[in-house]
Amino acid sequence: MPDSAASSSPKHSASQEHTHEHSHHGHSHRPAADVGTTRLVLAIVFNALITAAEFVAGFVAGSLALMADATHNLSDTASMGTSLVARKVARRAADARRTFGYERAELIGAFINLLTLVLIALYLLVEAGQRYFAPASIDGTLMIWVGMATLVGNLATAFVLHKPAQDSLNIKSAFVHIVADALGSVAVVAGGLLIQQYGWTFVDPLLTALIAGYILVHSYGMLRETISILMESAPRGFDIDALTEAAGRIAGVRNMHHVHVWRLDEHRVALEAHVEVEGIRELDALDRLKQRIKTRLHDQFAIDHATLELEHGRCTDTDDLPVESVHGCTPETSGGPK
Repeated sequence: MPDSAASSSPKHSASQEHTHEHSHHGHSHRPAADVGTTRLVLAIVFNALITAAEFVAGFVAGSLALMADATHNLSDTASMGTSLVARKVARRAADARRTFGYERAELIGAFINLLTLVLIALYLLVEAGQRYFAPASIDGTLMIWVGMATLVGNLATAFVLHKPAQDSLNIKSAFVHIVADALGSVAVVAGGLLIQQYGWTFVDPLLTALIAGYILVHSYGMLRETISILMESAPRGFDIDALTEAAGRIAGVRNMHHVHVWRLDEHRVALEAHVEVEGIRELDALDRLKQRIKTRLHDQFAIDHATLELEHGRCTDTDDLPVESVHGCTPETSGGPK
């Protein structure tokens, strides 16, 4: 996260410092027509129909298992509704208070969905254990027919969400919900066949536990990535030392220090840093140097937003940052920034 000593935080000087990136490189990551939102709405409709059908079938057949699965699907519909609301909020234009815009709303939606997935998976594990030790009477034929019907609906929903899920953790979290449901439908059909043919009621809790394991494994990775972005961490494997060395090789740059790198969202990486220059005093020359540095940062390290503070002479390290975080900066009692 940005340090308190940096006088040109990107959150206060975005319009001043980022003109180069917007005009020169450009990085709009969403198409003009929001296909992802349209597909998300279709997915919600599909899943709502599946949920309603399962509730009706469970009520008519008097099946608690079907009613429980319908409740699970209802939670998925609600999670996709959360994704839709978050996506709508994320498309709001930046304002005076949220100068970077609202795009992180999608990350918050993803975090809520993924946390819900983990809780559901843990609940399924508990239910599977209880069902294993206390088997219930199961209508295998009914399981097969309802499982096949819901599988078709879940596959249609997954197909609709697959493409937009590639570019959005928010929609991807909803997609994982649906894939888990599709696997659940396959498990219902397979379990129904085994129960119908051999009376193996233990298959039902076993398959439930396997599905819960799938949910936990896939949710964990996405949850870590979501939290990493929300905590403004640098991209995984990002080499700050290599970045400062590359900047130092640019003519006119003595060193780069007080470097902070973080992800604004899933697609954009931001940086702020102090750059000590030498041999350059003219404003036009300094501005050209700044643009060269930004271009190098963008092309070599995929930095979309860079905020740079230029300094002359040795820097004076007066903040509380550890010495190892000050890349190439030699504190002195005199000769501070001019």
